[in-house]
Amino acid sequence: MSPAASGGVDRSQLPPLRPVPRFTFPRVMKSTMANGLGVWTAHHDEVPITEFMLVVRHGAASDPIGHEGLSAFTTDMLDEGSGPFSALEVSEQLARIGAQLGVDVGADAILVGVSSLTRFVERALQLLADIVVRPALREEDFERVRRQRLNRLVQLRDMPGAIAERVFMRLLFGDAPYGHTPLGGEASLNAMTVDDIRAFHQRTFRPGEATLVAVGDVDHDTMCRLAGAAFGSWDGGPSTSVRDDVPLPVPARLNIIARPGAPQSELRIGHVAVSRSTPDYHALVAANMVLGGQYVSRVNLNLRGEKGITYGVRTAFEFRRFPGPFLLSVSVDKAATALAISESMKEISDIRQARPVSASELAIGIAALTRGYAKNFETCDQLARAVAQMALFNLPEDFYSEFVPRIEALTPDEVTQAAARHLDPSRLTALVVGDVDPASQEFGRLELGVPELLSPDSI
Repeated sequence: MSPAASGGVDRSQLPPLRPVPRFTFPRVMKSTMANGLGVWTAHHDEVPITEFMLVVRHGAASDPIGHEGLSAFTTDMLDEGSGPFSALEVSEQLARIGAQLGVDVGADAILVGVSSLTRFVERALQLLADIVVRPALREEDFERVRRQRLNRLVQLRDMPGAIAERVFMRLLFGDAPYGHTPLGGEASLNAMTVDDIRAFHQRTFRPGEATLVAVGDVDHDTMCRLAGAAFGSWDGGPSTSVRDDVPLPVPARLNIIARPGAPQSELRIGHVAVSRSTPDYHALVAANMVLGGQYVSRVNLNLRGEKGITYGVRTAFEFRRFPGPFLLSVSVDKAATALAISESMKEISDIRQARPVSASELAIGIAALTRGYAKNFETCDQLARAVAQMALFNLPEDFYSEFVPRIEALTPDEVTQAAARHLDPSRLTALVVGDVDPASQEFGRLELGVPELLSPDSI
């Protein structure tokens, strides 16, 4: 059909892309209560729902050595009863107003959220305060929750991806704060007592270390008044610093955990990289899109598209308050394990100089990052999480509004230079969880030194 016959539209060509619409993040109003608790609000009136999110700036990185998993264990205990109420009664109180409770424990923070209809915000906020500030932390609940967490660890023993995640963080960070996952390990969980939970809660859940985020159809002054009534009696106290004086280990370049009979190898490749505060943040986000952050990235087109040895591979800079990991994750056919390591490391090395980011690659990466960006902020929960990130990482007020313009202004040279500064092939460490022969010629040709044989429980 000719363009004229179809109404003047040439359907043999894709329509031209229009500029990304300007996105403006809602204004965030900020106050600080007398006890040090921050109260940050953003207005959202499209639905009659209000989302509360309490951000406590201590996560798994605050776990003491030997008590790995303590922060997540403590958070698990929060809704197991408050004051005279049992866990069931707390759940019933939430259900009466249609409220939902959610918790999330990461490396740097604990998030405790409650969402409810806006007309019940006062009751919802009071329940949140009861759960966070005045948990019962009873011995009988402690033992039950510990059994649940230990059972979860038993389940993860048979999951190669979970083994790789836990061991690789230990390889990179050792006893440093980021050297374990929030779940912890069997030894540390068995060593804990309910008094450890109580002491951790007392020294970590402090108003000066927290920010209350509220997103909904309630004005800032009203929210501050309600927050004062709910959290005003929360005692302050000295902050708890994250230990940052633990030296990082120097792991072997190639590490292997044997899993006889496994048809696939689970691989992790990476090194300690940068913190969230790096001035190269935007350039590194774009560089990662080119390298391994999307389906048409270099490593995926190589390992999946050309070699056909995996269903998918991804890379990521895990930006945290302190330098976090750069990580490549992939599961491959065991016969192609050495090939996957070689090609992955080559792609990481090449983007620094030998094969710099091209204009066309950057354009695709920018489009993936910016088109549809506004969809990340449609709901109260999404907005609350975005504001929580602002509070946790001390982001500028215009961060989200300026993200798209900052990304679109990047040049291929800027992105390549950022990759060169923060990706170091000589420091890359590889971990294999699978049925492979450490003495094979394929591994010898990688020139990564003698493989270190590990037990999943040895580190």
